[in-house]
Amino acid sequence: MKNLVYALVGAGFMIACQPSDQPEISGMLTGIESDTLLVQSFPVNDRDSRRTDTVAMQNGSFAFNLGNSVLKQVYNFGKPSVKPNDRDSRRTDTIAMQNGSFAFNLGDSVLKQVYIYGKPSVKPNEDGSIPAISMKAVNFLLLPGQPIKISGSLDEYKLEGGSFYDDYNEVLEDCKAYSHKIDSLNVVCMDMEKKGIPGDSIRKVYASAKEWYGNILKIKSDYVRQNPDKDVSVYVMSQLTRDQLGDAFNVLTDRVKEGMMAPLYQRMREGYEKELARDKAKEAMKPGNLAPEFTLKDLDGKNFDLSSLRGKYVVLDFWGSWCGWCIKGIPEMKKAYEKYKGKIEFVGIDCNDTEDKWKKAVAEHQLPWINVRNIGEPDVAVMYGVSGYPTKYVIDPEGKIAKQVVGEDPEFYMYLDALMK
Repeated sequence: MKNLVYALVGAGFMIACQPSDQPEISGMLTGIESDTLLVQSFPVNDRDSRRTDTVAMQNGSFAFNLGNSVLKQVYNFGKPSVKPNDRDSRRTDTIAMQNGSFAFNLGDSVLKQVYIYGKPSVKPNEDGSIPAISMKAVNFLLLPGQPIKISGSLDEYKLEGGSFYDDYNEVLEDCKAYSHKIDSLNVVCMDMEKKGIPGDSIRKVYASAKEWYGNILKIKSDYVRQNPDKDVSVYVMSQLTRDQLGDAFNVLTDRVKEGMMAPLYQRMREGYEKELARDKAKEAMKPGNLAPEFTLKDLDGKNFDLSSLRGKYVVLDFWGSWCGWCIKGIPEMKKAYEKYKGKIEFVGIDCNDTEDKWKKAVAEHQLPWINVRNIGEPDVAVMYGVSGYPTKYVIDPEGKIAKQVVGEDPEFYMYLDALMK
């Protein structure tokens, strides 16, 4: 059976100015028992528009083209023997290769992130679940119109394509000692899992990796601080923790913030500010406080106002069709709905879905309650401090928060039973 390599291309922090030459990605990677690549791409500012290209390989060499003059983030991994999560619409093309070389074009003048994985020969467990696998990867940011060559292996690789990649190679080299330690520990822990060793024991062994990850983050944070006028510092910033980002934003020069890397910088800044707003909202979402008012569109495109349910108990269920636990919990939600309809109004707030996926999921699962979609203008999930799905809120008849439950937890239904006694 042919092995596959996954290249997940995430993209599009913004559209570049000019449609110039389409940059080619080429090179030679060893240690991959593969003859096919899957290259998945999506604009970073439109993650619902995903595209997947399949590229045949021979003898480890490859060459392909992501197209157009925009920054693209590239990761090279091995594809697991499972289907990708169908959270986004995807397109697949097949490209022939010879001697490990490949060449293709993803098109679009948008900043893209690319991942290329090597497919491990993993068989599903009897229950259909997939055993833990090591997903080593090559990852890099593809610059507008900039050819790039990759050499080495998934364990240790080199990027060639100008000063940007020379600078990033320097960062990788500084992190290499700790990265190797983490890779080795991953192998040990996977072997422990295969032997049936309890998860708690595995987690204790893996705990030592925390220090190594911390060292890598410090190296990257120091690099940004010491190189505020290098474009690569923006990319290195994207790999830092939120706390480190707060300081790094103030370090970069205006040239870097407003130049070629502006789309990535702006995306990070917006995400950072959204997380701060989410944290602030969490502090306000205490029992007894008024629930934030919002207006969202229902399935018929009509406005739904939370205030329209004042005088009733209301359940707000933040969910998404992509959320496994949300879907798993639907039968219990339906039982609660049937038990308390007329006494409690249930409102499903879909998040991070396209309109089509939302409507399809509502129809497929036959959700009988009020259904609205959060499109982020404003972001109701941020207003309510939601950081995990599903998250359920119970609002009392006065419009005040009565209860919050994160995750699919029996506690939520026990609370409703006690409330309705």
